[in-house]
Amino acid sequence: MSVVIVIPARFQSSRYPGKPLVELRGAGGAARSLIRRSWDAAMAVSGVDRVIVATDDDRIADHAAGFGAEVAMTSTACRNGTERCAEVLGQLPVPPEMIVNLQGDAPLTPAWFVEDLIAGLRAAPAAEVATPVLNCSGAMRADLIADRAAGRVGGTTAVFGVDRQALYFSKEVIPYVGHEVAPESPSPVFHHVGVYAYRPAALTAYAAWPEGTLERLEGLEQLRFLEHGRPVLCVEVEARDREFWELNNPADVARIEQMMQRMGLA
Repeated sequence: MSVVIVIPARFQSSRYPGKPLVELRGAGGAARSLIRRSWDAAMAVSGVDRVIVATDDDRIADHAAGFGAEVAMTSTACRNGTERCAEVLGQLPVPPEMIVNLQGDAPLTPAWFVEDLIAGLRAAPAAEVATPVLNCSGAMRADLIADRAAGRVGGTTAVFGVDRQALYFSKEVIPYVGHEVAPESPSPVFHHVGVYAYRPAALTAYAAWPEGTLERLEGLEQLRFLEHGRPVLCVEVEARDREFWELNNPADVARIEQMMQRMGLA
């Protein structure tokens, strides 16, 4: 049963053009590009058959090939990473058991996040799509709220039912909590980790649907599944004392570098 990780990467990001090639300095002072660090994170995941960087830009393709990555060229018409993953699926001679979308802006994604996600989808035969969620401490929740107050689009939050099926995803901090949460205490807020595991049929269906209204308003590709009545399984993952943040804005570079310094990540 094969698993393929696809890392979608585009140069023309509306919020941060050229983001995949931005360099991040680790604890040892070495500078590596965002796409290289995301590829390193993917290569650390056990039980994966292939890791493919999917892009429509020659600069990213040449850079990725230069550090040894397998590269798939995809269309400039792809509106998001899920559509890019669907194109890669169409290029594979034999469909894998699942495609994992490890977005190219999440270099701090620990291997166990992805391993637990794969295991979670395998354990739910009826599920077609799964994604990880991480319980926010009071401090992480405060960081998310601070980003929104400053007008920055920070992390995404998720709410789900008792069956772990997603009810909604938002760039607002949901659910609303009418009291303060101590920095080290767990909060009712779950940070959506931007990784997805799809069965091939789900990717094929997604690519055939038009962009959804909520998807467009929130700028969140996974909402297309919910808008078409397809459940998304939320798999809770554990931080294990690792800090996690995605690179959404230029201001996140310093934040991620500081996290890498604190965690001793080279």
